[in-house]
Amino acid sequence: MKFTLHYRGSLKTNGRPKDKQALRRAFHFQIKDLWTRSPLVHQAEHFLSQEYELSVIRQINGWTFSSVVNKTNYLVAELDIIILRPEEPGELVTKGGDIDNRLKTLLDALSIPKSEQIPPGDTPGEDETPLHCLLEDDNLITGLSVSVDRLLGSKDPSEVLAIIHINISATRGTLENLDLSS
Repeated sequence: MKFTLHYRGSLKTNGRPKDKQALRRAFHFQIKDLWTRSPLVHQAEHFLSQEYELSVIRQINGWTFSSVVNKTNYLVAELDIIILRPEEPGELVTKGGDIDNRLKTLLDALSIPKSEQIPPGDTPGEDETPLHCLLEDDNLITGLSVSVDRLLGSKDPSEVLAIIHINISATRGTLENLDLSS
């Protein structure tokens, strides 16, 4: 299964739990929409039910999370990420924060957080139960390609436009993941 997520806004170097949760929320509505489309729509009733044996629902600190890519269904993902930033060529890595730590913030935000990664006092908003994430864990990323280029028309050095192409595959074929693996 292939699809694309996007994000436009601040992407901080060494993002704190609050920053990562804000990113998670930005991706939530795109992933929620994905669950209403083929092929995920055919599995949504079961996978998003806590009673189902192969449920992708996880409870953490009063939050309910779901993931598209998860160990339960033997799914992994390859990510091809394009990050556009408003800086001149040759300054893409040295100004505005280093790209590797920004990338770490992004990958953490695509994943269900660990208990200590949920901001203290943060509670789910309306329509955030479950909060939909791409990955159960960023260890399920089997391939990663990153390109960085200029974002034209923006003067804010912290702003980025991230385009994330995702290719999901199965490490083991099952009837439940048959439609999801490419």
